[in-house]
Amino acid sequence: MTIIKNQSQAEEITQNTFFKAMTAKRKYEGNSSELTWLCGIAKHLAIDECRKNTKFSELDDDVSTSNVDIEKSTEDKDTALRIHLILHELQEPYKEVFQLRVFGELPFSQIGLIFGKTENWARVTYHRARLKIQERMVENE
Repeated sequence: MTIIKNQSQAEEITQNTFFKAMTAKRKYEGNSSELTWLCGIAKHLAIDECRKNTKFSELDDDVSTSNVDIEKSTEDKDTALRIHLILHELQEPYKEVFQLRVFGELPFSQIGLIFGKTENWARVTYHRARLKIQERMVENE
């Protein structure tokens, strides 16, 4: 049975496993076979990936079930204008993070890098920005 169901994620974990093994070779003590050691590294990386995805899929599920889907709403010109007016009033860093994600189409890792923060920080800040925009849109209806 595999832990990761997504092939591209599995390939990335495999690549990271070999990278970690090559950079940590001095730490290999020989208490087990190299295959067992590699599998252990891969398993830990896969579990970390699952934990990370579980945390954020819950956030994404909550947001996707909301009444106002911000990304799709930007296609409608009237709604887009309302969103831009709300964005104009939004505090930083929410304003910039939202714009980088939606209009700049940047991944969270790059947004975090721009701010000198983590990918997790970028995800949470974006989620909070969406909630603030949604609340203000409901207030203005």
